[in-house]
Amino acid sequence: MRLHKPYISAAAAVVVSSLGIAAYQHLPEGKSTPAPETAAVAQDVAAPATGEPAGAPAAPRTTAPPKPQYPDQLPGLGPKTLSQIPARARQVVLVTGAGKKSPKSKVVLYERVDGGWRPGAVWNAHNGYKGWTDEHYAGDLHSPIGVFGLTDAGGLLADPGTKLTYHRSNAFSTDATGFLGESLAGSFDYVIAINYNRQPGTSPMNGAAPMGANRGIGIWIHVDHGGPTHACVSIAKAHMKQLLWVLDPADHPVVVMGDAASLAR
Repeated sequence: MRLHKPYISAAAAVVVSSLGIAAYQHLPEGKSTPAPETAAVAQDVAAPATGEPAGAPAAPRTTAPPKPQYPDQLPGLGPKTLSQIPARARQVVLVTGAGKKSPKSKVVLYERVDGGWRPGAVWNAHNGYKGWTDEHYAGDLHSPIGVFGLTDAGGLLADPGTKLTYHRSNAFSTDATGFLGESLAGSFDYVIAINYNRQPGTSPMNGAAPMGANRGIGIWIHVDHGGPTHACVSIAKAHMKQLLWVLDPADHPVVVMGDAASLAR
């Protein structure tokens, strides 16, 4: 009787071939290994169906940019000044004078973010005509050095959308002139009361003076008029509006103000 060779399908042949190749790959050292073309077939059979052609480069990995690192402490402030800033304050308007007797200063708003202090833009500003003092008195033409709360705002113009309590009044109008002969018109379009010798929670126009009227009242952050102030801090009108938009009573904002040397104590 004539014997016939068993029939093996092409698919089965591939499986058998791959099994044989797998066996070759696990032979002890010194034994024969499969031919290069056979190994290539094995790799094609074993490769998972990824939808990518064989040998295609891996897709580039995307990584999120690192978070910016903000300083743990407010720059330029010494231990005495830092100790006066309430622990709950999360917004600090830092006013740094150019010198003890200078009427010019810089203003930066710092906000507490991710455990550090995120700085805002640096704004030019004016302060008292004769600079700064640790003990302010009415009419001395110095701005007081220290840390003061910011709770109340107001102005001649309508509330621009601040979260602070805002007191609008025509009493904020003025036709006076400054030390350089400049007009003060519009200087009080927007003001933020600095809680120096005043009762928080009242209009900036409130004349109550807990330390006595001789210690000076009505010290504000207001619109700059191009020259020194009597004791206030002044910044550009656009910056005043930005400050009013950002300050939030829930973050217990304060102003830290003085010449650089005094603040570094």
